[in-house]
Amino acid sequence: MVDAHQTFVIVGGGLAGAKAAETLRAEGFTGRVILIGDERDHPYERPPLSKGFLTGSQERDSVFVHEPAWYAQSDIELHLGLPAVHLDRAAKAVTLGDGTRVHYDRLLLATGAEPRRLDIPGTDLAGVHHLRRLAHAERLKGVLTTLGRDNGQLVIAGAGWIGLEVAAAARGYGAEVTIVEPEPTPLHPVLGPELGALFADLHGEHGVRFHFGARLTEITGQDGMVLAALTDDGEEHPAHSVLAAIGAAPRTALAEAAGLEVVDRAAGGGIAVDASLRTSDPDVFAAGDVASAPLAFLEGTPVRAALPPSARLRVEHWANALNGGPAAARAMLGQDVTYDRVPYFFSDQYDVGLEYSGYAPPGSYDQVLVRGDVGKRQFIAFWLNDGRLLAGMNVNVWDVTESIQRLIRGGRQLDPAALADPAVPLTSLLP
Repeated sequence: MVDAHQTFVIVGGGLAGAKAAETLRAEGFTGRVILIGDERDHPYERPPLSKGFLTGSQERDSVFVHEPAWYAQSDIELHLGLPAVHLDRAAKAVTLGDGTRVHYDRLLLATGAEPRRLDIPGTDLAGVHHLRRLAHAERLKGVLTTLGRDNGQLVIAGAGWIGLEVAAAARGYGAEVTIVEPEPTPLHPVLGPELGALFADLHGEHGVRFHFGARLTEITGQDGMVLAALTDDGEEHPAHSVLAAIGAAPRTALAEAAGLEVVDRAAGGGIAVDASLRTSDPDVFAAGDVASAPLAFLEGTPVRAALPPSARLRVEHWANALNGGPAAARAMLGQDVTYDRVPYFFSDQYDVGLEYSGYAPPGSYDQVLVRGDVGKRQFIAFWLNDGRLLAGMNVNVWDVTESIQRLIRGGRQLDPAALADPAVPLTSLLP
């Protein structure tokens, strides 16, 4: 039972936290809602940091989840610019960096993730960057503008989504770009070699240079400025700036220190939650990038039956924060919640827009089918196992995400010929 005398605390000032606070009020909760964020900015969305805001097509104010005045109007108490440094579960209290102690009846951990750091010499140079926060994006935007004006060189470590989107933005400013990637293609762990080569070609056509099969070993500089990036195969790449885009790690330190169950890093890391996003403490919930949840969206399908019972998934994408925050809020209110969203993300690079739905890690699929024209970059790719759809990616093809997700949920064997035939509506294949 929830009453007006209860206090719900949200640790995390990102999209998941902001949407959770919004949902608590929308569902009629009249108690105290306290939102704690370690950044001074109000909660904002992260996709524009490597897309519209970075390219200059979106204004800074457009990234915020709500206007600043909304929080006071909704009676949301904000503690911004202060990290939560200690969680005392026995006392039901969170301690902030300035010593403030905040008590809760129920707590949501939406602490997100932080960029992985390069563990090599030279990372303390002024020209080495990461991209996770709005302040990072503002700084990087200025760097790209300068590089473009001066025909400067940007080296990016990592050909994942962030690395590729920043490369596209950098080329838009006119900067020279080299991407160093240990795998044989971009996005290899996500798309495999079948589709990864598509993005190598796309960026190559726009002047991006790739150095595959190598890792950075050192960043050299002089007077605090970057001069070059060295790789483990002996190559030296001229550089005025370096971006580390080698992934993100869930921010679990607060949860771990408090004794909450966390997932081993080798299995993706994160705070372990059940299908209602409740942690091992019944009064503590987790959502967004930091939550590692059961594969509820696959329950009842042969695909789920083929996976270990303990299999979990931590999703770092925008849609998970957008939907997970509200789901956790409803669960905190005592509602019967099963968070079973199909994982989804989107990307924009040059004139290519795409959406990806599902979960198809390396080794999980035995077939990749394509519907449409890869050469024209207008197609849908499907990853299947024994004829059952694990994931689908639509590239410059729109209004098909719902059908793809329903086919994934259906978990039944599909006719490969019909799936690959553009003349066969996807809706006709639905159960």
